[in-house]
Amino acid sequence: MNVVQLAASLHNEAMRRGYVRRVEVLDQSASLIKARLHIAPDLFIQIYRNDRFDTTNFVLIHNAQRLYGRDQVCGTWHRHPVAQPAAHDDSPEGRCAIDLPEFLDEVESTLAALGLP
Repeated sequence: MNVVQLAASLHNEAMRRGYVRRVEVLDQSASLIKARLHIAPDLFIQIYRNDRFDTTNFVLIHNAQRLYGRDQVCGTWHRHPVAQPAAHDDSPEGRCAIDLPEFLDEVESTLAALGLP
């Protein structure tokens, strides 16, 4: 998924997901996008894509701390599991490529498991 595709998916997915209160695009150029999907004052999803460096970051943030995330660095994916958000899960599932809709599905499951809005 490149920046153009991610930007389009970002707005489409935000409209489909009732828990997203606001979309905030923090930075965008032809090769980069950084945005937030706000859920509550202290809870948001940060999305980052840099086509030039083939880097993608999807992260769920609560109270300024990462709860869960998926990152792609130079084409290789890893996961930051809820139980250990600072750790890198390089298992086959952790290395599985993921797009924004799939990540948002995982976020919904995580929020439900943690009892967050």
